[in-house]
Amino acid sequence: MTETLKREEVVAARGIKVTFGAVKALDGADLVIHAGECIGLVGHNGAGKSTIVNVINGGLSPHDGSLSYSGSEIHGISAARANGVRCVFQELSLCPNLTVGENARIMHAELKGWNWRSRALSLVETQLRDIFPGHSIDCDLSIDDLSIAERQMVEIAISFAGIDQRPKLVILDEPTSSLDAGLAAQLMAYIRKFVREGGSVLLISHILGEILSTSDRIVVMKDGRVVADRVASEFTTRSLVEAMGNVVREQEFSRAASVRTGEPVLSMPPRRGHGLAFQAWRGEMIGLAGLGGHGQTEALLDLYLDRNSNWWPTRRGEIAFVAGDRSLNGTFPLWSILKNLSIASLGQLSTKRMVDRAREETLGAGWKQRIEIRTPDMGNRILSLSGGNQQKVLFARALATTASTVLMDDPMRGVDIGTKQEVYEILRSEAANGRTFIWYSTEMDEIRLCDRVYVFRDGAIAAELAGEEITEKNVLAASFSEGDAA
Repeated sequence: MTETLKREEVVAARGIKVTFGAVKALDGADLVIHAGECIGLVGHNGAGKSTIVNVINGGLSPHDGSLSYSGSEIHGISAARANGVRCVFQELSLCPNLTVGENARIMHAELKGWNWRSRALSLVETQLRDIFPGHSIDCDLSIDDLSIAERQMVEIAISFAGIDQRPKLVILDEPTSSLDAGLAAQLMAYIRKFVREGGSVLLISHILGEILSTSDRIVVMKDGRVVADRVASEFTTRSLVEAMGNVVREQEFSRAASVRTGEPVLSMPPRRGHGLAFQAWRGEMIGLAGLGGHGQTEALLDLYLDRNSNWWPTRRGEIAFVAGDRSLNGTFPLWSILKNLSIASLGQLSTKRMVDRAREETLGAGWKQRIEIRTPDMGNRILSLSGGNQQKVLFARALATTASTVLMDDPMRGVDIGTKQEVYEILRSEAANGRTFIWYSTEMDEIRLCDRVYVFRDGAIAAELAGEEITEKNVLAASFSEGDAA
């Protein structure tokens, strides 16, 4: 590839300003993407990352500044697509009632003619094999029938696929938020290959290891502005966190020996008739680990429904649940941020069946400050927030209850590093006061924070790790049966 091709401007956004009422979402931001490079875009939730993505993909017109594709100043979604821009959103945009092939047809209008279905299916299957070799996705299924990780994989494959020509720029907004470590590594390897062949990628991720290992250049945003734009080799994890405006805290993985007294607060017999039984005692942080899709979420659901025969909130709930798929079963999209946060606490906020509005607003204001929900008004709709801030609301919803046990299905998806550090401290404090957390996570750093870890394989618990045994090597070893290739 020639140096001229490498320096071709695929997209150039300069001096971009976007305001929503009194909020400056973008305040003169610059982002230029050249052919043959992967740019890592980082910043805290609400820094302006999703807004500038929406400007680049044509979904949002800037109020000031210039936007050009390959040197031509044209605007709109059709203009972006015509210039080879594709986007994988953090909130997945596939149509749940359609099949994988039918979703490919929506994204690729060139699929026409009597045999478009078979061509669409072949297109997606080929791209899935290229990006995620060894995957087990049935492309004849509707999107509703796929797990959230499989949906994420399908949308990534559809966006990278090309019929007459492949895309020039693929924007990936938290593309590994639902993927386990193995699938994430496959995607990062494919991104590097795609870039070497002349494509461009804008990679947005709160997993800084992915950014540092995959990007050629890193752009840091804060409060709607670009505050750093340098080659990736000039950054370390510490300097990147500091550039985002966060104080680096060394994670402490030493654990005090837990004293188990009384009966377990939750227990479950061996799943599917084999493997280990599950038990959790008061004040423990229990991690559920293993490859994605091996029964961790199902185990959380069974633990919840074992105590509550349905999902209706009770006045004194013993157990709270943080959903992993916020768009499907987490948020109430037509409600305000405050209503989404307080819904699980209405029993303790009510007198004579009437909600005390003052107490509700006090609850919301307290958690807005404690977990840093970035909004000027808790009365705004939940969808006015970035994806990471929506996830903070779901987390606050559970912690605001009086539940003694909290089940969490990958609750930190799309949450920035600064907030994660704050949440980790909240978890430690709550656990020290006797609250029990059972936590499925796809991130090893979060699994290492737990007192004990159950590793799942083929729908059952294959191993139990405790204390210093909780290492990535041991988790991976337990994740594969004898004879499997790790």
